[in-house]
Amino acid sequence: MRERSTATSERKSGFGRYGGYLKKSGSHLQSRPEKKYEIIRERSGEHSVVKMCRILKVSQSGYYRWLACPESATRRENQEIYGTLKESYDQNKGRVGLDKLLDDVRLKFPHCSRNRLYRIQKEHGLYSIRRRKFKATTNSRHNYPVAPNRLQQNFHVEIPNKVWVSDITYIRTDEGWLYLATVKDLFDPQIVGFATGSRIDTDLCKRALNAAIRRYRPSAGLIHHSDQGIQYASSDYQSLLKQNHIIPSMSRKGVPYDNACAESFFSTIKLEMIYHEHYATRAQAQAAVFEYIEVYYNRQRRNAAIGNLPPAEFRRRFYQQNAA
Repeated sequence: MRERSTATSERKSGFGRYGGYLKKSGSHLQSRPEKKYEIIRERSGEHSVVKMCRILKVSQSGYYRWLACPESATRRENQEIYGTLKESYDQNKGRVGLDKLLDDVRLKFPHCSRNRLYRIQKEHGLYSIRRRKFKATTNSRHNYPVAPNRLQQNFHVEIPNKVWVSDITYIRTDEGWLYLATVKDLFDPQIVGFATGSRIDTDLCKRALNAAIRRYRPSAGLIHHSDQGIQYASSDYQSLLKQNHIIPSMSRKGVPYDNACAESFFSTIKLEMIYHEHYATRAQAQAAVFEYIEVYYNRQRRNAAIGNLPPAEFRRRFYQQNAA
């Protein structure tokens, strides 16, 4: 009779729900007494501590010891994880999401789960910069010959310097537009060459391609893919490709997905840098682009498409494995 009255009082008080909550929570909550102590502390103004300790199967003495010094080993480790998380977040300037931060954290805390890191991230408000819409410009109104599309949206490449893709974008400054031309290797995908300038012309694109050629000296047969823009279709640019035994390839007109592999980098740099900075001069924007590409994107930023490794590290491991 006494047991029935106790159960009835628990249901009336509302705390009887915790019995069901405990059963549903499974072994995770049952193996974490600190979690139970937190529940008891939160509800101690509404229900008896004695009753809650009995239902949650913890000792009163253990609860009061925890209450006197709640800084558990888990909490201390969470603080250490937060320190590593904050270091990675700051190094990436808030540009990357949870999964890339998790890879950095697991270098020191290999057993840290994604959910645990999310809770810590949420607690401290370390969210990544949000995506914004961007547009690309292409002038394909010209009479130059157009190369066939040799990729057909097959962007998977197994060796370096087999397929390079090129594109152009722009950056606003108080002095006017700064244009950025890039050459990306589909293998990494690393930016192997780039150039900036105040004019969106063939010379800009040639300087980017020449930078890539000087750095990597590709063998004959490399495929160069671009859109049908006048800069890439021009006689000067096509002559540069021919001189270096590079095979031209171009997207189909009106099919943006054909060159999505090149434009994806611009989406990334605009999301992570350009949209969130103000540049008084073109020189400031040029310096920011150099830092982002050479220091951060190629060498530090983890890329999910290549096992969450930075492009330069992915390439280094490829050559190391093939040299053995």
